Amino acid sequence: MGPSSQLVRSLRITVLVVAALNLSYFFVEMGVALSIGSVALFADGVDFLEDVAINLLIFIALGWTVRAQAVAGRIMAIIILIPALAAAVQLVRKAFDPQAPDPFLLAITAGGAAVVNLVCALLLARHRKHAGSMGTAAFLAARNDVLINIAIIMMGGITALTMSGWPDIILGLFIVILTFSAAREVWEAAEEESLGAKALAGEDID
Repeated sequence: MGPSSQLVRSLRITVLVVAALNLSYFFVEMGVALSIGSVALFADGVDFLEDVAINLLIFIALGWTVRAQAVAGRIMAIIILIPALAAAVQLVRKAFDPQAPDPFLLAITAGGAAVVNLVCALLLARHRKHAGSMGTAAFLAARNDVLINIAIIMMGGITALTMSGWPDIILGLFIVILTFSAAREVWEAAEEESLGAKALAGEDID
C-alpha cells in the first residue's frame, strides 16, 4: 500500500472519530442551551451537528476526482452557513427578550466544548494540507469552534457580572460573522481546485 493510500485511510479514520466526538457533544450542548436560553450556546450546539455532516461528507468523498472534491467543497461551504442562520433566528428572538442565561452552566458547557473541539482540531491539523478544500473545511470548522468556545466562557464571566442577556446576543452576532468567514475560505479553496482540474484537463478557464 503506497503512502497516498495510507494517508487516505488515516484521514478516513480521523474524520470518523471527529464526527463521533461532535455528535456526542451536540446532545450535551443543545440540552444545556435550551434549558438556560443561551443564543451563543445554541448556535455552537448546532455547529456541532454541522461538523458531523462535514466530516461524514469528507469520509464519503475521499477518493473522488479533484473536480468532484471541489463540488463537495462548495457543498460544505453552504453547510457551514447553517449554524449562522440558526444563530440569526435566535438572535432576533432573544433581542425581544434579552434575559441572561445561567453564567455557570454556560461557562462549564463551553469549557467542555472547547476541549472536544481542540482535540478535533489537533487531529485534523495533520491532514489540512493533504485533503484540499475538504480538509480545509473540517480544520477551519474545528478551529473556529475553539475560538467560539473561549469567547463563550469569557462571555459567561461578563454575564455573571452584569446579569444581562446582551453579551449573549452580541456573541451570537460574532459567531455569525466568523461562520460566514469560514464558509468564504472553503468556497475559495474549492474554486481553486476547480480551476486546477480544468487546467489539467486542458479546458478554458474563464
